[in-house]
Amino acid sequence: MSSMYWARVGGAVACLVISLQASFAYAAPWLEPGDARARHGIQKLADRGHVNRSVTTWPIMWASIESGLNRYTADADASSVGDGLAYLKFEQSIQAAPGFQAELGVGATSEPGFLRGFKAGPREEGVAELNLQWLGNAWALGLSPTATVDPEDDESFRLDGSYLAATAGNWVFGAGAIDRWWGPGWQSSLILSNNARPVPAVWLNRRDAFKPQSPWLSWIGPWQLTVYAGQLESERAVPDAKLVGMRLTVRPIAGLDVGLSRSLMLGGDGRPENGSTFWNALIGRDNGQEGQANDPGNQLGSIDARYGFGLGEQTMGLYAQMMGEDEAGAFPARKSWLFGADLTSQWFAADQQWFAEYINTIADDLISDPLPNITYEHSIYQRGYRYYGRSLAASLDGDAEAVTLGGFHFFNNGSNLGAALTFARLNTDGATRTAVTDESIFYSVPADNQDVAYLSMNYGSRLLAGWLDLNASVASEKTRLIGGVKAQWALGAEWRYRF
Repeated sequence: MSSMYWARVGGAVACLVISLQASFAYAAPWLEPGDARARHGIQKLADRGHVNRSVTTWPIMWASIESGLNRYTADADASSVGDGLAYLKFEQSIQAAPGFQAELGVGATSEPGFLRGFKAGPREEGVAELNLQWLGNAWALGLSPTATVDPEDDESFRLDGSYLAATAGNWVFGAGAIDRWWGPGWQSSLILSNNARPVPAVWLNRRDAFKPQSPWLSWIGPWQLTVYAGQLESERAVPDAKLVGMRLTVRPIAGLDVGLSRSLMLGGDGRPENGSTFWNALIGRDNGQEGQANDPGNQLGSIDARYGFGLGEQTMGLYAQMMGEDEAGAFPARKSWLFGADLTSQWFAADQQWFAEYINTIADDLISDPLPNITYEHSIYQRGYRYYGRSLAASLDGDAEAVTLGGFHFFNNGSNLGAALTFARLNTDGATRTAVTDESIFYSVPADNQDVAYLSMNYGSRLLAGWLDLNASVASEKTRLIGGVKAQWALGAEWRYRF
């Protein structure tokens, strides 16, 4: 690229960073998961030392990006991060304007996909959605009525994406159903992802993840705490079970994000749900230690880490995540694993993001004898760690092993191109413990042992004053699930218009 091009970018970035710093006081509460270009931009800024905040807990608060951004170093590094920062500014100016705003979305696909990653596609064959939002200085309100065609969970009308949130000091309190992604993976998360529909919940998290002021604690660096409590659907082996999640991320040195997560499923019809029940689940006293009748619930715990660093004008990140289904000696036991690496490049006057990722959800398979039918399953909560038939974590579900190679090409005209190739072994022992309690729900749980390769591609561009996303996928064979058989190929399109 010519020096004249980077001179123009440098000038633009200087203006953008200054306006970004000045206008974030009125920004929307968070940046949602699912936007690969936004994730690329924030992650690259963080890896090159321009944003000193964690990039592994989504949604990411806009206030944290504002406070953690060093506008002087970003300006000096315009040739590397200029386009990514410009995109963040563009999205902030559209999504985060104070007052009312609205977005209309329609989409269709020939087959809702079984395999879903950070940039997920349509969940249903047909969707029409109106997203209304109001933003103020201390309050934010989102209302997202959605109608679906032939839904896999028999819910033709839903309010996913709706919320009410308020800021008090440096804390954000909210209630609603919003997508989350906990962990460094691009294709999967072992603890919480956007694979399933978002669970209605109340939550609390820090608005700005700045580091502690105390000299005794400042060594942990910028930190973020998120806690939520929600209720699962009624059509379960234990109806109306409660789901509690908590995640703490710290950044003790530049480039290193460390995350600790817990997820507790407890209560529901016929099950205790008082304070002692929650305490016993929280400390891990729920592995049949006092008999199954007194077992307070189902718990998962995970530890993840990602280290990102500069590589010339580009960046690289190495990451890992471990999740345990039970507790032993105060640490997660019956472990599943995820390992990955990501890399950026700049070819053809555009930015690229690449990743390679390995996941193994066969409990203890990497370190001992495998223990099938453990991961995401439970003897009391027999629907397992799922919501409306889909895993709340990795879309491959339990007892699976997979390698994914993927990448995104971000054209400088705003268009995006993405592709991912996954080689997967599903339900390796061929058995399942999942209880089917509602025949009207499609269970995206592998029914038997199967080796499948998946290729997915997506392209996004402006169209008719809106944004069009095209999706295509093909599998080496049909995927056999408890709910039925998924076709080998699928085509889909989504169009959104902001007004």
